[in-house]
Amino acid sequence: MKKKTAVAISGGVDSLMAACVLKEQGQDIVGIHFITGFETDLDYAQHLKKYNRLKILNIGKQLRIPIEIVDIRSEFQEKIVDYFTQTYSKGQTPNPCMCCNPIIKFGRILSHAHRLGAQKLATGHYARIKKDTSGNFHLLKGLDSQKDQSYFLARLTQQQLENASFPLGDMQKTEVKQMAAQKGLQPATRDESQDVCFIKHISYREFLGAQKGFEYRPGLIENVNGQVIGEHKGLHLFTIGQRRGINCPADEPYYVIRLDTERNRLTVGTKKDLMSSECKVVEINWIGKEPTTPMEVHTRIRYRSKEAASMVFPQAKSTAMVRFKNPQSAVTPGQGAVFYQDDEILGGGWISPNG
Repeated sequence: MKKKTAVAISGGVDSLMAACVLKEQGQDIVGIHFITGFETDLDYAQHLKKYNRLKILNIGKQLRIPIEIVDIRSEFQEKIVDYFTQTYSKGQTPNPCMCCNPIIKFGRILSHAHRLGAQKLATGHYARIKKDTSGNFHLLKGLDSQKDQSYFLARLTQQQLENASFPLGDMQKTEVKQMAAQKGLQPATRDESQDVCFIKHISYREFLGAQKGFEYRPGLIENVNGQVIGEHKGLHLFTIGQRRGINCPADEPYYVIRLDTERNRLTVGTKKDLMSSECKVVEINWIGKEPTTPMEVHTRIRYRSKEAASMVFPQAKSTAMVRFKNPQSAVTPGQGAVFYQDDEILGGGWISPNG
């Protein structure tokens, strides 16, 4: 009997080719396309019609596989969008993709895949999974260093990795595009995945302002010495390291250093004030065994930055202090801190404002 695998079909070339690669390996493939409610401004029924027109379901015809469309609007709002809004309300900067992968893709959608009889859920992520001789699963970077997406998968558990498949992990993006062209396969959309898929054609400020229960108010701007130097229109407009929008004249450019939600104050300083030698990381998901003694790692504090040599000092359960070999710029509360040893991802947690 053929092994059955479900593939999360977004409509882009990566998920299309993930399904194609697995089908050519002889697997029985079923596609799952999920509706979040943020694809268009249309209602659900109109969205289905629009996506038929955009050839989402035609991907199934091209590959000769069935594609199911699953409505997860309510759960996506509650688990991802509300988390995004609430994190900004706390004066922190969220990372919705790091929540979506374990909760939505390898939570809700994986469960649906199992109900369809699939053993695994595959996605178009550029990452790799290896199983060792003891039966433990290891998450590794994708071979394409420019497209590696392992950072966003750092909160997956052993059980989720056991049920996951990343067919493009050993491939280059250019190779994937060439293969699609050679086979005459057409994605439903040519848009590349964005960090925040549910915000389109509007600013973060406009999006947050439209969310139920989100409140913001003007306040004062102060420098690192506590001197008031201006006013802001809402802390949600800022993130650590931001330079634009401060609008306070000075000899050196000002950068956002801290957001104080209790006093509703924005603290700004110069570039050197952005540097941090350590940070506290909470709610860490350790993919393997949780460490109990200090260890050397490389820590990535945001997706678009290089890993930095550091020491991790485990504290209470799922919490650790991270000390960098060299001070890092704009260490941002709410963002994901992901720990690497060579190409392996050991786990990841959230940078705490109290570190």
